[in-house]
Amino acid sequence: MTTTIKPTQSIEIKELLKFADRIFTSERGRFLFQEGMKADELYVIISGKIQISKITADGRELSLRICGENDICGELTLFTESPKYLLSAKVLEEGEIAAIKKDVIESEIFQNSKLAYEFMKWMSDHFRKTQTKFRDLVLNGKRGALFSTLIRMTNSYGVHNGESILIDLPLTNQELANFCGTSRESTNRILSELKRDNIISVKKGKITVLDLQYLKDEIGCENCSAVYCSIE
Repeated sequence: MTTTIKPTQSIEIKELLKFADRIFTSERGRFLFQEGMKADELYVIISGKIQISKITADGRELSLRICGENDICGELTLFTESPKYLLSAKVLEEGEIAAIKKDVIESEIFQNSKLAYEFMKWMSDHFRKTQTKFRDLVLNGKRGALFSTLIRMTNSYGVHNGESILIDLPLTNQELANFCGTSRESTNRILSELKRDNIISVKKGKITVLDLQYLKDEIGCENCSAVYCSIE
């Protein structure tokens, strides 16, 4: 069994941690921040998992990414006046989080050209990932959005076992639907079809992809680098 190797984080996390105002333990189910709150910190994930999502006016949730070890969240508020968080960050898995004051990191970016370059590069990659996700959601319909999400999850959390890939991340059907911008009922139906056709199997809340090529063929996958085709 071999685990999918995640892309190396370009920003030197140890460097960022020098500026941490505090380090705390996050509790599952709690929010680091919620959309509309005053934004005066960004966060470095030392351990655990954080789900970044957008809540619509009618209460529906669109999950955009999962932040894991050495990821950054809350970064969209940098260099803006009177900023408020644009998204919500919910703790999926307990871990340690470092909080860095917004004005501290802004000042350091101005003074440290290497950090500024790495941060700009990281932001560029982040925006490219987001663009490809929205492309898949808009152009591929409900089935394609789910297929794309499963492909991305195999790149981020996949454990290879011969021809099959276990997505080593327990998710409910509702949580999976949130990543696709669809209802739980639609997701249930499509998953049932995939199980019936032996494309996937599900055990203890974890999905194993048995035929990855089928999913790729169905959406006309361009075989993007795993750096961009991920759920992170």
